[in-house]
Amino acid sequence: MTIHLAPAPGRSPRRLPSHGNGWVGEHMTAGTAPRWASTLDSVVVYAQGALCRRLARGTVPAGGRVRVAGLPRSLDPGSLRARVVGASGVRVTEARVEVEAELLDAGPSDELRREEERLRDAWAAARDRRDRQLGLIEEVGALRPVPPARKRDDPHRRTPVDAWLELSEFVDERLTGLHGRLRELEEELSRAEHELTVAVDRLSRASTDAPSAAVAASMCAVLTLDGAGGAEVELEVEYGVPGAVWVPAYQLTHREGESDGSLVLRASVAQRTGEDWTGVRIALATADLRRRTGLPRLRSVRVGRSQSAPAPSGWREHPAGLTDLFAGYDTAGPRPGTGPAPDAVAGAAPGSVPPPPPVPLPEGASPPAFGGAVAPVRARPGGGPRTARRAAPAAPGAPGAPGAPGAPGAPGAPGAPGAPGAPGAAPAAPAAYGAAPPPPAASAVFPAAAPPVPVAGPPRPDGAELDYSALVLCGPDEPGGRRGRLFPGSGFDPVTAEYRRRAETVGALPLPGYAVRPRESAGSFDHRFDAAAPADIPSDGTWHTVTVGEIPVGLRTEYICVPSVEQTVYTTLVLSNATDQALLAGPVEVTVNEDFLLTAALPTLAPGGVSRVGLGPAEAIGVTRRVNLHESTAGLRNNVTVLDHRVHVELANRLPVPVSVEVRERVPVTSDADIRIEERAGWTAPGDDTGLERHAPGTRLWRIELPAGGTAALDGGYEIRIPAGKALTGGNRRS
Repeated sequence: MTIHLAPAPGRSPRRLPSHGNGWVGEHMTAGTAPRWASTLDSVVVYAQGALCRRLARGTVPAGGRVRVAGLPRSLDPGSLRARVVGASGVRVTEARVEVEAELLDAGPSDELRREEERLRDAWAAARDRRDRQLGLIEEVGALRPVPPARKRDDPHRRTPVDAWLELSEFVDERLTGLHGRLRELEEELSRAEHELTVAVDRLSRASTDAPSAAVAASMCAVLTLDGAGGAEVELEVEYGVPGAVWVPAYQLTHREGESDGSLVLRASVAQRTGEDWTGVRIALATADLRRRTGLPRLRSVRVGRSQSAPAPSGWREHPAGLTDLFAGYDTAGPRPGTGPAPDAVAGAAPGSVPPPPPVPLPEGASPPAFGGAVAPVRARPGGGPRTARRAAPAAPGAPGAPGAPGAPGAPGAPGAPGAPGAPGAAPAAPAAYGAAPPPPAASAVFPAAAPPVPVAGPPRPDGAELDYSALVLCGPDEPGGRRGRLFPGSGFDPVTAEYRRRAETVGALPLPGYAVRPRESAGSFDHRFDAAAPADIPSDGTWHTVTVGEIPVGLRTEYICVPSVEQTVYTTLVLSNATDQALLAGPVEVTVNEDFLLTAALPTLAPGGVSRVGLGPAEAIGVTRRVNLHESTAGLRNNVTVLDHRVHVELANRLPVPVSVEVRERVPVTSDADIRIEERAGWTAPGDDTGLERHAPGTRLWRIELPAGGTAALDGGYEIRIPAGKALTGGNRRS
């Protein structure tokens, strides 16, 4: 990744060193390609992450290369997409991401950070004053009378009592004043600590869009346009960023007696992407932005026929002697500041010169015997004789040529000499001065374990090792098995990785009450909701409410009571989803007659689904239940016990509007064919057409319409016929 320095107003262009890539060349400076400003137009927030869309307008230069600035540091370079808006005959042929830095004229402009530093200094000063006061109290409290030393022949000397009392009064008076001052200092320290805590919280919640250092770093998209030069075009740049989450929320407005209502879909959005979303169009999606959508490649296997040779992957073994490239680096010793001081060398006298570091052995060499010279030995793959046939040399620069990225022996390839766990691996780098001697390693005479048997056939590198653009060359400070070799890297420099780590912290935010994450409530379907108006969401990592739009829903009020459990009538709202999109689960704020009632949990509603939301007890509707039980016998020999249950329910409506009440009862259910249960007319069994909820076996319903100020009486019951052989002696058969 390359870092460019854009000139600030009134300054000449300067260059910054890039991370691991040396200095930026003159052909890659900011003045080479014109710099187009961009504005954030729309954002699609997914279950994890967001997809941002920026617009830029300008005149195509002669070379066709432009730089679109304003992209955040946390973006995913692999998600960059660019296209020309409108059919202008110009198209984008190349798009890549680079880091752009700009020196600011003034120092850090973050007032919150400076305030936090000031309060931290004030808190530290208050703590030091408190500690000094505690030291004074400890010194004064330790005052004790000390008699003078008495010689052997001196008589016993009496101490006057007044001196003891004067010392005690002095200590008490002094401690009283010191403790009073200590109480003031502790209150001052408590206030300073509280102010510091508030400042730290404000700083943590502040937007990450403003730079917090003297160098403002941002991403820019370097685009190459192919078409007519000098034409004015409009570009659309799209990229993905982590650090954005959302959960749905609703606001329901209803009036008693009406069959419709207003359901407003809102969303709680939190983002820490590094850029403020100001006046942008927001869309919310339940899909997973990181889910792979590529189709797998299915290869056919034919039995009984010769298979076509696989296409060469461009991968070869590592060339021998890579470790010798760092012999001079190892001989020079540790860098200043990395090793211990010369005086810290074990067994060395102060001021003595440490012995020179040992010269590293070449790859495959064995240690000399009795001080003899080191004889280099050429390493053989697998440790066996050289039996492989010589391959034809590949063309320079071609895939698989020696020295090409991922070439045979490309750094990091498995099974190559020097790779981790491969035969012929290079020895580890020498230890610093004064370090403990390394444990004895396995030698050729006394091997620690048998070497792994190499797998016959061509090498089989994985996809990460064939991604040449993501391979990172390890420096001399890496372990011996990685020095000078290519390994798959993370693809992000440390600063960008820190931005991305900070952005992903919003995924751990505590959810609002009754909130459910979109992926948990959407199930196997994905939905998208577009906000009706632009919104402002700062990059502070806290929840912000965005109004998406109004959703038409069917609404009716029903009252439900189960008097056998509790003689209370409850108010419920039955919602029906009349749209072609699902309503996700989340909190719903219910307002009845322009008065806020409560916040309830709305379950997921599929298109055309129906659900019930409870609103609490209805005090204006009364219910009373009475049960009469009559026990008798029947049959030819009175060998059947008959338990006759008669249920009487009275309802009273004291509301000014008519209401619909559903009374629920339950009759016993038996699996014994000899026991019969006969019901009286008056109630009905719940049907399967409601689709609202599941009813327990034996549930019976009364549905009745009560006029305003009206009453009603409901009668029902059932008989239980138990044969004498099935009856329980001394059991409770009446409830």
